[in-house]
Amino acid sequence: MKKVSLLVFSALMVLHLSFNPAAFCITGQEVLTEIQNRYEKTNDIEANFIQEYIGKGMKQSNRGEGKVHLKKKGMMRWDYTTPHQKLISDGHTLWLYQPDEKQVLVSNLSSVLKERAPLAFLAGEGVLSQDFNFLSLKESVSQKEETYVVELTPKEAMATFSKLILTVDRKTFTVLQADVIDGVGNLTRTHFMNIKTNVGLSDSLFQFVVPHGTEVIKMQEPSAPSPGGKGTK
Repeated sequence: MKKVSLLVFSALMVLHLSFNPAAFCITGQEVLTEIQNRYEKTNDIEANFIQEYIGKGMKQSNRGEGKVHLKKKGMMRWDYTTPHQKLISDGHTLWLYQPDEKQVLVSNLSSVLKERAPLAFLAGEGVLSQDFNFLSLKESVSQKEETYVVELTPKEAMATFSKLILTVDRKTFTVLQADVIDGVGNLTRTHFMNIKTNVGLSDSLFQFVVPHGTEVIKMQEPSAPSPGGKGTK
């Protein structure tokens, strides 16, 4: 099944400090706790996003962008302007709608989250300390932002990913970027911008009605769409 098209990441002049526990006022585990606390206090999120899929051996990345809405209990809505598609979940069912192809892929959300722990966390259904092992902590400083970069590995081996790298704001611990690396080294990077939290999103935003004339394809477990869907096989 096709994967997501994703963002061209603008390189910044960023200083990455080598990981040294004595050099930080905060440990990696404390950063994870603060990230989790931030998300537990957040009922919903609205943001613009840019994504990039960098396949191993690819000369050029696939990119996409759009707007995302997330709400606790597994509700999410990824409206892509590039490529033209939507990924919507009402907390039970996940729809990947590709209007240009006049088709929608339908999956059971619980099976998708089981295979994709990073997606579960963003959907408000995961717990970092339970799903991941801490690998390393770095500190990044630029003219625009100060961040922590946390590298994690899944506690249970998964084919869908081998490492999760979160870039978070040092003051608010809001996730600004999530990098997911799969078992063969392919990278999916999602960068969040104009982030707003607790805006009172309505549950109706996460409902999807199949348009007339659209082919409905029910996905079999464990196969299912991930954020992005169209672009790379």
